[in-house]
Amino acid sequence: MLLAIKPICPKSKVRRDGTSIIFIQYCSPDGKSMLLNTEIAIPPNYWNRKYLRISSELPEAYGSAETLNSRLVEQLRITEDIIGHAIKRNISDVRSFLKATFQPDFEVEILEERAAKDAASNPRVNLNIFFQIDDYIKCKEGKVAKSTLNIYKCMSEQLLAFQNYRRMPIGFQSLDFNFYEQFVDFLIYDFQQVRRKGVIKGLKIATIGKTIKQLRIFVRDRVRRKIISPIDLSDFKILDEQSDAIYLSWKEINQIFHTDLSDHSYLVPFRDSFVLGCLTGLRFSDFSNIRPEDIRDGMLYKKQGKSDHWVVIPLLSTAKEILVNRFKKAVPIVHNSDFNANIKEIGRLAGINDMVKFSYKKGNKDIEIIKPKYCWITSHTCRRSFCTNEFLAGTPVELIMKISGHKGLRDFYKYIRITPEEAGRKIREIWQQRNNLEGFEEVTLIKY
Repeated sequence: MLLAIKPICPKSKVRRDGTSIIFIQYCSPDGKSMLLNTEIAIPPNYWNRKYLRISSELPEAYGSAETLNSRLVEQLRITEDIIGHAIKRNISDVRSFLKATFQPDFEVEILEERAAKDAASNPRVNLNIFFQIDDYIKCKEGKVAKSTLNIYKCMSEQLLAFQNYRRMPIGFQSLDFNFYEQFVDFLIYDFQQVRRKGVIKGLKIATIGKTIKQLRIFVRDRVRRKIISPIDLSDFKILDEQSDAIYLSWKEINQIFHTDLSDHSYLVPFRDSFVLGCLTGLRFSDFSNIRPEDIRDGMLYKKQGKSDHWVVIPLLSTAKEILVNRFKKAVPIVHNSDFNANIKEIGRLAGINDMVKFSYKKGNKDIEIIKPKYCWITSHTCRRSFCTNEFLAGTPVELIMKISGHKGLRDFYKYIRITPEEAGRKIREIWQQRNNLEGFEEVTLIKY
């Protein structure tokens, strides 16, 4: 259990009938404890202190051990929920609230109903930071992409996890430099994420940077709306780290497109969608949502969900083949996690298996991971591949950005992934175009 609660059956409180009441003991962060009456009583000799449960040898006269243990587990859950509610609502005296609220058969849903009614009656009075984040998300619905809303929700989930971790309510008054340092350390070392292959502990620096950035933007919004007083978050530094990410060359994309998937026919739509993404430079949320009306005169007209900008993309013959003949101008709708899992398998079948080493920081430690290249393929590889391949082909950056939808050069160049060898070859091509490479010896050097 995350909270400091446990059932106890004290031998020192044996009643006249030889039984002791089982209590739920709660220890608050200040070290003070309290007992909650479960209304379950047994002879203390039948209480298993090691496993904190009633022994199966309990005589039937006192009830069924299995039934009583189930009731006890349910009451522990009720206790946890009441404490969690108090922390979430910034109730300062959690022990008093728990003592006044707890009953063995209490329905926790009542608390949320009461809180919702109180908030609805005067939402500006409710300064609970999680309530305000929910309100902020509602204000943004219909104005930003769903992926952006998910970033706000992740920020809220991380704050709530930190609140439960340190067992202290988080409020706007908590947002000082000490909070920032502790929150960042928690996200680096202790925050847990559930993934397909299990639980992962700790976030990458770039992900933490996004959370801090959104927290600052959220607080600034609440200040502008005069809901809270100004808060100085200048010490909340937005951490950043150049993320390792692969791109696929045109040769590798062509290799994937022509891979025989006759024994894996279910992978064909994923393969075609991936190649389409590499040929258009769109985000997954955009290229997976193409509809017939978006295609006109050999061009793709798409309003990008994240930036809310229109882009016009000329369709190569392969892109036309996929969109018109295979997808009938409507790309199949799939979930991003399914897409990522399947295109890795496609990359493996296509032989995209060069070993690639990536590194990132976790606190002050450098973490290195080596995997075959296909393991690093994601939906975002499409966009990076398009930008990098066009850059290497000599397409003016301004034109690439018109298609990719990047607003600034700084953001655009984060997408360019070229090796030192590719950079060297590119410079050689530029020198050859200037006719300077071979005639260097003939250049007259200026003498001072």
